[in-house]
Amino acid sequence: MTTFDQIMISLRRGEYAPVYMLCGEEPYYIDVVSDFIAANALDEMAREFDQTILYGKDLQGADITPAIGLARGFAMMGGRKVVIVKEAQSIKKWDALNLYMDNPQPDTVLVICYKYGNPDKRLNLWKTFEKRGGVMMQSDKLRDNQVERWINDYLKAELPKHPGPELTVSPNVPALLAAHLGTDLSAIVSAVDKLITGLPEGATIIDAGMVERNVGISKDYNVFELQDALIKGDALKANRITQYFASSKDHPMVKELGILYNFFANLMIYHYLPDKSERAVAPALGISPYFVRDYAAAARRYSAGKTFKIIGYFRDTDARLKGINNPSAKDGDLWKELIYKILH
Repeated sequence: MTTFDQIMISLRRGEYAPVYMLCGEEPYYIDVVSDFIAANALDEMAREFDQTILYGKDLQGADITPAIGLARGFAMMGGRKVVIVKEAQSIKKWDALNLYMDNPQPDTVLVICYKYGNPDKRLNLWKTFEKRGGVMMQSDKLRDNQVERWINDYLKAELPKHPGPELTVSPNVPALLAAHLGTDLSAIVSAVDKLITGLPEGATIIDAGMVERNVGISKDYNVFELQDALIKGDALKANRITQYFASSKDHPMVKELGILYNFFANLMIYHYLPDKSERAVAPALGISPYFVRDYAAAARRYSAGKTFKIIGYFRDTDARLKGINNPSAKDGDLWKELIYKILH
C-alpha cells in the first residue's frame, strides 16, 4: 500500500504510474491526487484531446470495460493519455481491468477513484495489483482526536504561501475548527482556505474571532465557551449556552457531549500525571501547551473523584439521549440535569 505523501512526491517529480487505485472512506486525499494528475499530467492543449473523465455510475452494466478500452488507445497528440474513473465504487465488474494489468498501456495513466469504502480485497485482482505495476492508496478517515493536529499541520503548510505579511494562528483556532467541522477534511480545508484568502489587508494573525465570523460559529454559544463556563463554575452561563444548544440544529447534543467528555477524560489523566508542567502535559494529552492552563484550572475545581463521577454522568446522559431509560426527556432537560450534576 502506497501512502498519500509517497504518491505526491512521485507526482511532483513528474513520475506517473500506469494505474492508480485511490480508495477509502476519506475522499479528500482521493480528490487531491486525482485533481493533481488531471491538472499536471498533460499540458492544456493535450488535455482537450487526451484526457477523459468517466463516472462509474454511468458505465453500462457497472462494468469498467469502457474505461479500459479508452486506456488501451493511443494518445492523439502523440504523448501521454489520461483516463480518470470517478465514483468507481459503483463498478461491480472488474474483469477487464484484471486483463489490462497483464499489459498496461505504457503511455496511459489510468486513475480509479473509489470513494467511501474499499474494493473487495479478497479478489485476486487487488491481491496482486501492486505487484503488477499498479499503485494503491487507502485513504482512511481521521479519528476525532487526530483532527486538531491535522488542522495545525495544514495551517503550517499553507500560511507561508500567503502573499501578504507573515501570518500566525492563535493556539485555540485548530481546536475550534475541529470541534465544529468534525472529521470532514474537505470542509476543513475549505474553511481554512476561506479564512486565509478573506483576511483583512495587513492582518498578521488568524484568531478565534475570525473563525467565528467566517465559519458561522457564535462566539457566545460554542462548546468552548461552555467548557470555559464549567471550568469557572459559572452555572448561569453554562445553562444559557446549553439552552441555546437545545434549540439549535447546529449543535446536536451528541456532538457537543463528545467534545466535553473528551475534556473530562483528559482531566482524569491530568490528575494522575506525575509531572504537570506544560512540557509534560501537552504531549501526554495530545494537546497544545496553550490549553494546559485549562486543565490546571479544572483540576483545582474538580478533584479526581469528582471527575470520575462526571465521566459517569456523561455516559449516563449519552445513553438516555439514545433512548435508554429515557421515555420522554428532551435535550434541554438532559442538558440542565447534566450541568447541575457537574457543578454540584
